[in-house]
Amino acid sequence: SHSPKELTCSVCLTIFTDPVNLPCGHSFCRQCISEVLATQQHCPMCGTAVALEAASLPTSLVLKSLAEKAKAKPDEGKRLTLAALCPEHEEKLKLFCITDQQLVCIICRDGEEHEGHQFKPVKEAAASLRKQLGMFEQCTADDIHAVESLADTQKDEMFKTRERSQQLLTRISKQFEEMHLFLKRRENEIKSELKHKEEDNVEKMRETFQATAVALSESRELKEKVSSVLKITESERFLKSWTEGKEKGALEHLFRPRVNELQVVDSSLSLGPYESHLQFFMWKEMLQVIQPRAELLTLKNPSGFSFGGAGFYSPNPSGAQATVDLQSASSVSEFGAGQHYWEIEVGSRSYWELGVIHNLLKYDGVKYASCGPNVTTELEFRNRPRKIGVYFNCSSKELSFYDADTMTHIHSVSAVFVTTPVTVCWY
Repeated sequence: SHSPKELTCSVCLTIFTDPVNLPCGHSFCRQCISEVLATQQHCPMCGTAVALEAASLPTSLVLKSLAEKAKAKPDEGKRLTLAALCPEHEEKLKLFCITDQQLVCIICRDGEEHEGHQFKPVKEAAASLRKQLGMFEQCTADDIHAVESLADTQKDEMFKTRERSQQLLTRISKQFEEMHLFLKRRENEIKSELKHKEEDNVEKMRETFQATAVALSESRELKEKVSSVLKITESERFLKSWTEGKEKGALEHLFRPRVNELQVVDSSLSLGPYESHLQFFMWKEMLQVIQPRAELLTLKNPSGFSFGGAGFYSPNPSGAQATVDLQSASSVSEFGAGQHYWEIEVGSRSYWELGVIHNLLKYDGVKYASCGPNVTTELEFRNRPRKIGVYFNCSSKELSFYDADTMTHIHSVSAVFVTTPVTVCWY
């Protein structure tokens, strides 16, 4: 039989298609030799001159038949490779060493190098490996599908994160804008109030100033008149000059001190607490307009002892406000959705625990700790807090504690064991 090499065209290096023989005996595809003879009139293999045209050459039926059979058996080359000889013993490689994962001959199997190894016939090993690889291929395909699904999910989460971030950015900008507008409005109102008070004060001072100017002008005129009369030495003229055109009256009244009739109006300009506690008062005013608004809470136990605090409740997705249960024996409120914040006055008590069920912030008089279902974490404080703020997000189960006087973050946990609705409680 002919090998694939003997049936290969030396021009295109593939199995013959419509093979023809040149007079020198070399064979080529008709199309390949036609292209060669179009540029040179000699055999590309041996250089023998060729006077004929490729189109006039007859097809080699034998080569054509062999070429078609070779094309019909594309794995012939593989079978030849598998039937290769052992390079060491020149025996056919009929076995597969499972231990070393390589093809071996029978002599190799009995040699010292493969002593104690496991072997399989080539066909059996190939079938086993093919089956295993087929399973791996399917597993890999399933894994690729799963990873692609994860990638798509992660992509969606990235999009949701960006979208959520943009929504929060818009909300933050809107809320700060509302605060800015409130502060700007109050700034203008307080400035306007200051301006009105300034004008009222200055008007009162202006009236006094004008009265002072009139009195000063009259006193200067009288002084000039007296000075002029005193220059007259003759008694009759002196008396006549002073008494002409003047109403009768005592000199004491005419020369009364005008300064006793006038009084400087002191500045009474004042903005009250806005002068010294402007920021504090603005903060207190803002508490009345911010949303959500603060509501007074009281945590009661059966003995009547209570903690006082204020809670800020965000609207639920349904639009309803979270309700407060003041009748519960050991709880304050239940809520199943939204984000909630409340503050508890702990004062100087020597022991307290507060939070949501199974997730508490604790003080035992010596140290502070965050206590969860399976873990307790000791915490350090710079200053002893008098009021604790608690924030809880029902959807993400995020639970955070704050020093409510300074809004300094204390500690955060993921309240994974909390199920909704949540009960806020103290112990």
